[in-house]
Amino acid sequence: MNIEQARFNMIEQQIRPWDVLEQDVLDALQVVKREAFVPAAYQGLAFSDTEIPLPGEQNMFTPKLEARILQEAAIKKHEHVLEIGAGSGYMAALLAHKARHVTTVEIDPELKNLAEKNLADYGVLNVKVEQGDGARGWTGSGHDAAPYDVIVISGGLPVVPDAFLQQIKVGGRILAIVGEAPVMSAEIITRTSDVAYHTVKLFETKVKPLANAATPSHFKF
Repeated sequence: MNIEQARFNMIEQQIRPWDVLEQDVLDALQVVKREAFVPAAYQGLAFSDTEIPLPGEQNMFTPKLEARILQEAAIKKHEHVLEIGAGSGYMAALLAHKARHVTTVEIDPELKNLAEKNLADYGVLNVKVEQGDGARGWTGSGHDAAPYDVIVISGGLPVVPDAFLQQIKVGGRILAIVGEAPVMSAEIITRTSDVAYHTVKLFETKVKPLANAATPSHFKF
């Protein structure tokens, strides 16, 4: 396989047609080598339009979904990003390419170690991988403490917990895939003041739920 040709085809045939057109995002996809974060057994699928299995019955998002999230987050160089669900570390590496610093939280110890190793082997220095349950928010500590400029949830949420709303700065954004299969949509929630938020539904998709994600209350009368 000609890796650079495969990468070019991925960008031109999968990602651009999905309205990912911003040059800095396309550049990041060229610079951050996806194959470095794909398990060895699935190297042949590194550029395919498919979810790639990871340990713990998790998976990597499709390339076009990763790219679209990166574009919609519109991360700036001074911003501190929180990611929930580290997976293989690839999304954190993409975010780190554009951000000042990324904290990524992973509940599964094996995946936490995988993400940490992949990021270290690739030489990404501005990501901290934390092990823990971030499904209902993550306060962090020290330089990695909330509030964050951007929060990216790398897994489905039936509802967005209030903790995440409180943990972004005014002007900050949350990228989340909200709902329950088969009806899920990617949303960007912008904090417009101390008490106000603006939500835009971006597109429909379907992903695995985040481990331990909060479920909405179902009242019975």
